[in-house]
Amino acid sequence: MIPKVHTQTIDLGDGRTISLETGKLAKQAHGSVVVRMGNAMLLCTVVSNYSASPGIDFLPLTVDYREKFAAAGKYPGGFFKREARPSDDEVLTMRLVDRVLRPLFPKDYHAETQVMIQLMSHDANVMPDALAGLAASAAIQLSDLPFETPISEVRVARINGEFVINPSRAQLADADIDMMVGASADSVMMVEGEMDECSEEEMADAIKFAHEAIKIQCAAQIALAESFGKKETREYEKAVTDEALEKLAHDFAYQKVYDIAKAGSSKHERSAAFAEIKEAFKATFSEEELEEKGALISTYYSKAEKSAIRNLTLEEGLRLDGRKTTEIRPIWCEVDYLPSTHGSSIFTRGETQALATVTLGTSRDANILDSATYEGEERFYLHYNFPPFSTGEARPLRGTSRREVGHGNLAQRALKGMVPADCPYTVRVVSEVLESNGSSSMATVCAGTMALMDAGVQMTKPVSGIAMGLISDGDRYAVLSDILGDEDHLGDMDFKVTGTADGITACQMDIKIKGLSYEILVNALKQARDGRLHILGKITDTIAQPNADVKAHSPKMVTRVIPNDFIGALIGPGGKVIQEMQKETGCTIVINEDPVTEEGIVEILGTNQDGIDAVLAKIDSLMFKPQVGSVYEVKVIKMLDFGAVVEYVEAPGNEVLLHISELAWERTNNVTDVVNMGDVFDVKYFGKDPKTRKDKVSRKALLPKPEGFVERPPRDNNRGRDNRGRDNRGGDRDRKPRSRD
Repeated sequence: MIPKVHTQTIDLGDGRTISLETGKLAKQAHGSVVVRMGNAMLLCTVVSNYSASPGIDFLPLTVDYREKFAAAGKYPGGFFKREARPSDDEVLTMRLVDRVLRPLFPKDYHAETQVMIQLMSHDANVMPDALAGLAASAAIQLSDLPFETPISEVRVARINGEFVINPSRAQLADADIDMMVGASADSVMMVEGEMDECSEEEMADAIKFAHEAIKIQCAAQIALAESFGKKETREYEKAVTDEALEKLAHDFAYQKVYDIAKAGSSKHERSAAFAEIKEAFKATFSEEELEEKGALISTYYSKAEKSAIRNLTLEEGLRLDGRKTTEIRPIWCEVDYLPSTHGSSIFTRGETQALATVTLGTSRDANILDSATYEGEERFYLHYNFPPFSTGEARPLRGTSRREVGHGNLAQRALKGMVPADCPYTVRVVSEVLESNGSSSMATVCAGTMALMDAGVQMTKPVSGIAMGLISDGDRYAVLSDILGDEDHLGDMDFKVTGTADGITACQMDIKIKGLSYEILVNALKQARDGRLHILGKITDTIAQPNADVKAHSPKMVTRVIPNDFIGALIGPGGKVIQEMQKETGCTIVINEDPVTEEGIVEILGTNQDGIDAVLAKIDSLMFKPQVGSVYEVKVIKMLDFGAVVEYVEAPGNEVLLHISELAWERTNNVTDVVNMGDVFDVKYFGKDPKTRKDKVSRKALLPKPEGFVERPPRDNNRGRDNRGRDNRGGDRDRKPRSRD
């Protein structure tokens, strides 16, 4: 018997709907929901342990998002036909959901919690990542977990000047704004996306539009939970508080921290000084007290430290390193640092440094994307590496982290729109973060811009990026340009903005305070623009525009389009022709077929221009078509009894038979009487000979007729034959059939 199912429908206002369903699947989970839009269906479950593990003082939250290949009627690629590690797109979706959920759990809730989202059915017209946040929040609302308020996430795109919620992938091709927005009913909490040089006001308008749709989705979650039967929030072990100890920590540490913060010291000096204050505070307690209240002592000290640093900024407009709120740290840049790469640069801002490299390749080097919901390739991609030494730490390397995937994706989205569509290369940018104290992802954008220009990639415009912060106590607020690592976690908003001199290309925001006004948001974005332009000036002082050509040791790329009929000839039987060309010229040759025109697109990549020219000459030779009535220079390459095989000088490899009868007006007994191997002369092309159906050329047609020359009459092919083609001679002969004997 099918259990009772509870549903709730969300109307998107344009004929499309989203449904929430619970009560049928995964009933042993603490909360489960199926979200459906069109034929796309996501199952989300949430489970949380009823007690925290000893010694845990944080929320061990895991958000997992997976797209099942069976959902799209596909097999996983590779040898093992089973879904394995998550793709980058799945990791990015996990991060989008995690960043909105995590702040809404109580700060003292430390039970291990797992949110699992699975795409169970795919619809080509629905992008499932836009439904993941809604699914996660709805599942939590159906559980007994302590959670502040429902949230949701939507994708907002501007297509032909109109905002659209949750567009299809096909619609996104025409969008100039593509953003994911996460929010509760009363506060925007997360923004991430890419734009085609939009203004700060246009970005704020897109966020407002998305927030209105999110309010409806939050109300639907509440209605579903009430219909299903809202569960009582579970009891959990609350954190111990001690007001007297909190006041003691504040009185002891606040002013000391304030004075050190005001001194404007470096990161290591400041960290050491703060550590001394903390140790001095702990020294005022006995060993028994430290054992009993050690965690609270550290918590209250950190709270006093955070309060002092925030108030320094709000009251005096000063920051930890002595800068004013709008001041950017010192910047130095360098290009062409690495001699063997195709392009390289160093970008250093304060204590953050990124070394970027660029590698140029053919379409064969494209990043192949093969997931349950999308198949394609990237001809421009960026990889970001964040080794532990960049922050002075030693820790084991466990492969690419989610953070590295997220930061690399942000930098890639910032730059890709400025790489021209007709760039013939596949371009890979790699950023190695060598130092980090505040926004290495934005340093990656700046270093990537310079490395691309150094490599000779003809970027439309240079791009820079800046990380901003916000501190607010309700009445006062301060927007911080170019934040430090310490300012990141003590502030109320962390937002990264990239763009050209004309507009924003990408953004990522995490907003930690409720009810942030759009006026403050726009003001913060405008301050970010000023900082971005300052950094852009430093970049263009180092390299004003892309190098006119690639470096001498970099591969040169030439693209040639050929008719479909010639692709086979260029490849040759078993690839013989193309392989020999690559071996002889040292070039890499890739042939693709245009899916629309079905023409062949030949990519020739090589460091030697002579080799590239040789390949182009071979292609021209293969495509050579003589015109009827035209005269061509030829060279004798083979001697035969009945003529000479000649090769068109302008198209080596294209051969034609010059018949002995076309050598001269006089009768020619031997070919060698007129021409010899290696002779070069002109011939006239007459097209296809109707008798032989082969190309006909003539040398004698270009020679004057000798005086008194009488051309032999054409042979009578009907001589001696009747109209039935039989021989008439001896027609009276007895034509008795021969016996079988």
